[in-house]
Amino acid sequence: MSVVDASSKDMDAALGALNIIPAWRLVGRVAEVLQTAKPDDFNTFACDSLELGLEGITGDRHGGFSRFSGGREPYYPRGTEMCNERQLSILAPDELGLIAERMDIDRLEAGWIGGNIVIEGMPHLSLIPPRTRLVFAGGAVVRVDGDNVPCRSAGKSIAAQFADRSGLDLAFPKLARRLRGLVGYVEKPGTILPGEEVTAHIPEQWIYQPES
Repeated sequence: MSVVDASSKDMDAALGALNIIPAWRLVGRVAEVLQTAKPDDFNTFACDSLELGLEGITGDRHGGFSRFSGGREPYYPRGTEMCNERQLSILAPDELGLIAERMDIDRLEAGWIGGNIVIEGMPHLSLIPPRTRLVFAGGAVVRVDGDNVPCRSAGKSIAAQFADRSGLDLAFPKLARRLRGLVGYVEKPGTILPGEEVTAHIPEQWIYQPES
């Protein structure tokens, strides 16, 4: 058997073993849209509409076509200019409620952790996979990059709301893992309004497990 034949056989076996989840759609609704009051603000505030350009939200601290690497990108020297795939923070009310319960606080507002779009009606929003397109009824489209890993900066913002509690800044990264929503970037500009329908176009999925 030639090397080509062996490789082809191995490939066929690998493809045959895949558990492929077909592409599908999930419909939800925009509960709230938020943006910063000033470019350097971490907190966001509810607004009547969210105007999205290809650079994200104009004037937002996370807007722009590029950003500088930080602790999330250990493969680059800190401060390296790179593509900005984190233009928007997308959250879910039920997950915010669960984080609040775990942290033993009465509530967790989306604005305290820099949320931009709050979507209800999509179960386990934070687990929606990369490459998903969020298509809003008004025409805007946001491409999901992945889940948003909780950090201490957001924890500090939460802690500032509860001056009588200590340790909340450290508790948030531990308790909010895979509940802190998604990050994404604008694929098609448009305006997002509270109350409008949004459809998640979830791509075909499988688990990549190369042989050791």
